[in-house]
Amino acid sequence: MNNSLAITVKLPVSIDRAWQSIQDWESQSDWMLQTQVWVTSQIREGVGTEIEAFTGLFPRKKFFGILDSMRVTEWNPPYSCEVLHTGAIIKGTGLFRLEKIDEEETLFHWSEIVIAPKVLFLLIRPGLYFGVKISLNRLARALARHGRSGE
Repeated sequence: MNNSLAITVKLPVSIDRAWQSIQDWESQSDWMLQTQVWVTSQIREGVGTEIEAFTGLFPRKKFFGILDSMRVTEWNPPYSCEVLHTGAIIKGTGLFRLEKIDEEETLFHWSEIVIAPKVLFLLIRPGLYFGVKISLNRLARALARHGRSGE
């Protein structure tokens, strides 16, 4: 059964700077809550890029958590990136979409469609929602501190 979740946060940088930050897969480890991210394919950007993200107690050591394997299926810089979750546990799709507000602000729309039994999704949804919301707010704060200097 498909279950969806969507969160939007305002980023205090241009759409190009927002894209640069988000598509730098390994740097997502700095703002994704309790998560370590690795590129596992030869290519690092574009359709076919493969990524793993481990979320858990000790993410750098892949200890006590969940491994999420993904493959990029859509790549439209600086506007959107879609991934297919290909792991043993997490199945579905994820979408990052950026929307320009002006030259210094961008909306970051994050959404997921999770394939799971409805009861299981209802149990994990609050933790998933708040974990992602905290992570996206961490990204926005980091960009507010350092983002403009990266342009």
